[in-house]
Amino acid sequence: RSNAGETMAWSESVDTLLANKDGLAAFRTFLKLEFSEENVEFWLACEDFKKTKSSTKIASKAQKIYSDFIQADAPKEINIDFHTKNHISQNISEPTLSCFDDAQRSIYSLMAKDSFPRFLRSEAYKELVKQQENKNQKRWLPFL
Repeated sequence: RSNAGETMAWSESVDTLLANKDGLAAFRTFLKLEFSEENVEFWLACEDFKKTKSSTKIASKAQKIYSDFIQADAPKEINIDFHTKNHISQNISEPTLSCFDDAQRSIYSLMAKDSFPRFLRSEAYKELVKQQENKNQKRWLPFL
């Protein structure tokens, strides 16, 4: 479990939040409530994709990301501009490790400017911080 300092640190940046297992879980839960969890799922899929070493896996993973998030009527279709979507569609037959970079940057920016500030203002986040602060007080004041 994270402590209050860690929970508070999530507010520093979306990177801090995404890099923390508990922060990521809390953010995903929040995005589910907002019906936009596909954004963080796409971002995570891209992070995983960029670490792919085998060329056969690059092709299969790229196709999976494309069919899950990019193509028209994809089950978890992300909201990206026509130009970016079109560029990916034209190059998906010969994917590179950077083929989703523009789309990932766009989704990251959307999360950082839109979802992340709302998450920090959400009751769910405030409640997590409060719970952590209460746990810390009890730890330091065992006689209460």
